[in-house]
Amino acid sequence: MILISNNLTQKEIHSLGNAQKAKDLSRFFKTAKGEYGQGDRFLGVTLPQIRKIAKKYKEIKIIDLEQLLHSDFHEERMTALIIMTLRYPAEKDKFYKLYIKNRKYINNWDLIDVTCPRIVGDYLLTKPRDILYKFTKSKNLWEKRIAIISTLMFIKNNDFADTLAIAEILLNDNHDLIHKAVGWMLREVGKKNKNTEEIFLQKYYKIMPRTMLRYAIEKFPELERQKYLKK
Repeated sequence: MILISNNLTQKEIHSLGNAQKAKDLSRFFKTAKGEYGQGDRFLGVTLPQIRKIAKKYKEIKIIDLEQLLHSDFHEERMTALIIMTLRYPAEKDKFYKLYIKNRKYINNWDLIDVTCPRIVGDYLLTKPRDILYKFTKSKNLWEKRIAIISTLMFIKNNDFADTLAIAEILLNDNHDLIHKAVGWMLREVGKKNKNTEEIFLQKYYKIMPRTMLRYAIEKFPELERQKYLKK
């Protein structure tokens, strides 16, 4: 196995940068002062391009992988995280621990959504899940999002209990990104077992944030959607 220099990886990422796209992404991911992505920097590289680079340089040394994950540039962090998902199946314990150790750098919703089910969710399929409840009660937005989005892997395996328990804890969260994430996971539960989702909704739809409810019932027939929205 040839270990690849971090400099080569960064050089290729930067070579694909696009100034206008970087500006557009900075606005889209809310990087202005006071917004959730404050201070994040973009090069203007697309996710398909990042995936190709990650596959090409997946044998990067771990020390360089961590350095890439600590980058100020969003696309470099995403590259590192996708490399981790590619290498995770062969060394699950190692890359799960690396992910958790470096979670403060996994600090935007796309970084989480693309990677945490494949690492955190998969790893915890057969393990105690206490860490997700710790993250659920965190003051950190991204830890809370990791907690709920990781359960996507459980849902895919017809295991809904933790999704619903975490959703219940997050019902009163005040951030729109958590409302969307919880609603999304409830919708995924419904795809597998609509009755399970509806039991949860019947109990909580009157008090859950409107955005959360809209996401949760997005795939319902229109008449059913309107019944929930009008009640």
